[in-house]
Amino acid sequence: MSVAKVIELSASSPKSFEDAIQQGVARANKTLKNVQGVWIKEQHVSLAKGKITGYRVNMMVTFVLDD
Repeated sequence: MSVAKVIELSASSPKSFEDAIQQGVARANKTLKNVQGVWIKEQHVSLAKGKITGYRVNMMVTFVLDD
């Protein structure tokens, strides 16, 4: 039997939502063991003078706890 935990992370990128997701997943895998999946909860765009300057995602990361 496995027991999993879910945490919420935010990741940002000046390029795109996809890049923000990739960076968030890479960072989660660097710190957490047994990452099983990610659910994108929210997406936000930062603006300056009417132009997009950044992309941010809030993601729910699921990882299985060690026995």
